[in-house]
Amino acid sequence: MINIKKFIILTLIFLSGFYMTGKVDARRPRAAELGIKIGILNPGKLNAITDVAGVKVGHFTLVKSGHIRTGVTAVLAHGDNLFLQKVPAAVYTANGFGKLTGISQIEELGNIETPIILTNTLSVPTAADALIDYILALPGNEDVRSVNPVVGETNDGWLNDIRGRHIKKKHVLKAINSASPGQVEEGCVGAGTGTLCLGFKGGIGTASRILPENLGGYTVGVLVQTNFGGALDITGCPVGRELGRYFLKGRLDGSCMIVVATDAPLCTRNLKRLARRAILGLARTGGICSNGSGDYVIAFSTAKNLRIPFQTEAGLVKSEVLRNERMSPLFLAVIEAGEEAILNSIFKATTTKGREERSIEAISIDKVTEILRKYNRIH
Repeated sequence: MINIKKFIILTLIFLSGFYMTGKVDARRPRAAELGIKIGILNPGKLNAITDVAGVKVGHFTLVKSGHIRTGVTAVLAHGDNLFLQKVPAAVYTANGFGKLTGISQIEELGNIETPIILTNTLSVPTAADALIDYILALPGNEDVRSVNPVVGETNDGWLNDIRGRHIKKKHVLKAINSASPGQVEEGCVGAGTGTLCLGFKGGIGTASRILPENLGGYTVGVLVQTNFGGALDITGCPVGRELGRYFLKGRLDGSCMIVVATDAPLCTRNLKRLARRAILGLARTGGICSNGSGDYVIAFSTAKNLRIPFQTEAGLVKSEVLRNERMSPLFLAVIEAGEEAILNSIFKATTTKGREERSIEAISIDKVTEILRKYNRIH
């Protein structure tokens, strides 16, 4: 027979573990599972950035003692040697209070040649160094003398001992080597372990949209690392205001990294246009790109006909890309997927306690549901 007192104690310990460490809780729903419908396009099978064929995501989560709450998230455009088979890419900066490494070469040459790493602000140099190690060690790269590592960040220093710089190169390599297609873990995981968003616990979120066949049938996937402020809005409902948490009422500042993948054959110029629209998804959730925000979008295409070989005898490049007139449906897709990815990052996150006994609550699913019903958004 179960000892009731012992059972209660063990249960409390278990629950406090979730509270203190911000572990991923599979019981917390994604936006769609609450009956929230974002936009008009259909999501992919996984409703994740990995719905774009070939894209892989990996995390490394670092939770130690009472003050380390951080991690690494890696996004790979494909599973081949990225340095030898680069992909077209573009970056858009909504507010540049950030430390995005590799931006100038992407702007100049229009491609990415490494995995994309997301981490905390003071771990960017370590992550860049690890990326260089990773690329130099790949078979076929023995003569490589230059690498442009791409590393984005947000500052998780409110919950995490960021000055301790606890992320090491081995952690970055673990995130890269664990990257896989399929379902993506969300919430308090990887680079989202110690982040805050719109007054609640933030984290990693993802979503996707698929265009109808008559519009090309292309897939757009988005992954976000949310750590920004504003006033949370869900499908037009002023949730942040209703819950009493919004910008100017409390400390609701910060940044957001947005990674966009698509299989549509887009040139760098149109990837830049796609990246700009992703910020509209952030705006629709109530984000304001404040003065202290580092809000960046990195967009790339996985279209195989657009891969850029490191070395080739050809002096000319011939490839087919989508016309400007075909871009509008993709704009809609990235806005919808971006908005839903941000909501997923908040809904999947759990209450987390970090350094100096600070804590940030996860948003109450019950209260959100009540507000959405009040405004006739779900039934």
